[in-house]
Amino acid sequence: MSSEVRFTDFKSDKQPTWCPGCGDFGTMNGMMKALANTGNHPDETFVVAGIGCSGKIGTYMHSYALHGVHGRALPVGTGVKLARPDLEVMVAGGDGDGYSIGAGHFVHAVRRNVDMTYVVMDNRIYGLTKGQASPTSRQDFETATTPEGPKQPPVNPLALALSAGGTFIAQSFASDAQRHTQIVQEAIEHDGFGFVNVFSPCVTFNDVDTYDYFRDSLVDLSETDHDPTDYDAAKDLILAGEEEYQGVIYRDDEARPYGEVHGLDSDMSQVPDGAPEGAMDLVREFY
Repeated sequence: MSSEVRFTDFKSDKQPTWCPGCGDFGTMNGMMKALANTGNHPDETFVVAGIGCSGKIGTYMHSYALHGVHGRALPVGTGVKLARPDLEVMVAGGDGDGYSIGAGHFVHAVRRNVDMTYVVMDNRIYGLTKGQASPTSRQDFETATTPEGPKQPPVNPLALALSAGGTFIAQSFASDAQRHTQIVQEAIEHDGFGFVNVFSPCVTFNDVDTYDYFRDSLVDLSETDHDPTDYDAAKDLILAGEEEYQGVIYRDDEARPYGEVHGLDSDMSQVPDGAPEGAMDLVREFY
């Protein structure tokens, strides 16, 4: 860990209003630890979130932040990173926010490969709106609005990311603090779009995908012979769908991030001469 930055430096004075036991606590703690471990500073970090239980994470973290609208966090994060490449940009969302209304933005953010990190708190349910089936809910998952289950297969975010050209695809478990932090840290350090799907149990509305379920079923890829740089191995692992995995599933070390490819390495947040009066004040307020 950097001698200058501690993980507690990323804690705000606002108390989270998540349900006691929510997996989002562990997810956020791992994000803060990973940022500190990579030497980032709150004044050089920008956290973007959308709507859902994950939406207020920027309020609970001490950094620059924006609480956006449902499914639109990724384009905002992309804009921030391209305008201010010196900032560490981290986008946070949920499975509903990212894989339903935000699915189109997800695919295009992956293929652009902008150098930022996307952490999805996947609890396989809509928690904020009181327990409806989400894009990643099981086909037979019973809720008040789907009493016989959604009757459609869940979205496979890992397959979406790989097919869109993802250069860093990983999965972690909020309760496994050390491994979760390590995986998010690797995503931050990756030169390109670092995507981490985090199993973040909802203790209030999801009694199927629980902490015990993931503890009993998760296979840690660091304890297998899986090579994350092998595309075909990653594809087979993702599409087999036979087990739940934790670890880096695919990593392309040769890919170059969008900003580097297009020479976007300078501060573009300044309004050019001749802009309408007051525009610079808006820019300063935003950044």
